[in-house]
Amino acid sequence: MQIDVIQADYQNPKHQAEIPLLLNEYALDPMGGGKPLDDNIKEQLVEELTKVPGALSLIAYMDDEPAGLANCFEGFSTFACKPLLNIHDIMVRKKFRGNGISLILLNKVEEIAHERNYCKITLEVLSNNHVAKSAYMKFGFSDYQLDPKTGNALFWQKSLK
Repeated sequence: MQIDVIQADYQNPKHQAEIPLLLNEYALDPMGGGKPLDDNIKEQLVEELTKVPGALSLIAYMDDEPAGLANCFEGFSTFACKPLLNIHDIMVRKKFRGNGISLILLNKVEEIAHERNYCKITLEVLSNNHVAKSAYMKFGFSDYQLDPKTGNALFWQKSLK
């Protein structure tokens, strides 16, 4: 069993096909919403990623088959006055789970973050995604708080349709 993680080249036709394939499989999972991506999203995703400064996608391969994906975006910490890396999506295909691929992806994200002198790595996780939370805690992630008296930070959204 050979596991490799590469930074996707958004100009590479192979990667252009694999990124939406993997993201769609994530979207179909209950922890990704349980619904397929719209066809127009699958068709436009990689082209739109090329327009985002600081976008970074990693593809994990197990025996040369696409097995996992991490889509990351550069952000900025005003309190540290340094850039940070946010893992927006991270997934492993069902048939490849249990092989440590998520931790290998996280290691590659951290390696890149160190190379680029980012101050931290952030991600969001659903409160009932116990498998992912366990993996993230093993890797050193924890919930975010400035002071225990003020509570934990929550990730909120307002959809603009």
